Amino acid sequence: MVETNGSNKLSQSKRVLTSLMAGATAGALAKTVIAPLDRTKINFQTQNLSFNFREAFVFLVNTYKRSGLKSLWRGNSATMVRVMPYAAIQYSSHEQFKHLLNVETNAQKRERPALSFVAGSLAGVVSTTATYPLDLARARMAVTHKEQYRDLSAVFMKTIKDEKFSRLYRGFVPTLIGVIPYSGFGFFTYETLKRF
Repeated sequence: MVETNGSNKLSQSKRVLTSLMAGATAGALAKTVIAPLDRTKINFQTQNLSFNFREAFVFLVNTYKRSGLKSLWRGNSATMVRVMPYAAIQYSSHEQFKHLLNVETNAQKRERPALSFVAGSLAGVVSTTATYPLDLARARMAVTHKEQYRDLSAVFMKTIKDEKFSRLYRGFVPTLIGVIPYSGFGFFTYETLKRF
C-alpha cells in the first residue's frame, strides 16, 4: 500500500506558504491563549516573589479589577512580533527538512527515526537563528522603563548604535544548545505519535 500525503498535491511554493501561515497561526493562537499566565510569570520574575498558585490567582484577579480584562493581554502584541515569525519559520523549515532528509511518510519515519529528530533540531536552529534578535529586544523591553525604548525598532537602533550588531545575538550559543534537543525531541515525539 502506497502512502499519500495531501500536501504532495500542492506545488513546493504553496507547501512552504501553507506551512508558514499555519505555523504563524498556531504560534499566535497558542501564545495568545496563555498570555495571562505568561504575564503572571513575568510579574513573579520581576517582583522577586516566590510563586504559588494562590498568589498567581490573586494577581490575575487584581489585574482584572484594576485595569479590565484586556489588561491581562497587555504586551501580547509585542510577543506576537517574535512568536509568529518563529513559529512560521520553525514549522515551515521542519517540513522542508523532512523533505530533504526523506522522512515524510510513516514508513520512512519508521526506517530512520533519528532523522525525524534531526529534522526537528534543524528547524529549531533555523527559526532561533532567524528570530533571536526579536527575542532579545522583547526581553530588553520587558525589563527596562518605557522611556528607555519607545518600541521594538528603538531597541535595535540603540543596541546597534551604542553597542554593536553582534550584541543582538548575545546569549545565542547557550540558547541554541537548549533549542537543539528541545526542538528535536518535540518534533520527534510529534511525528512518532502522529504515526499511531
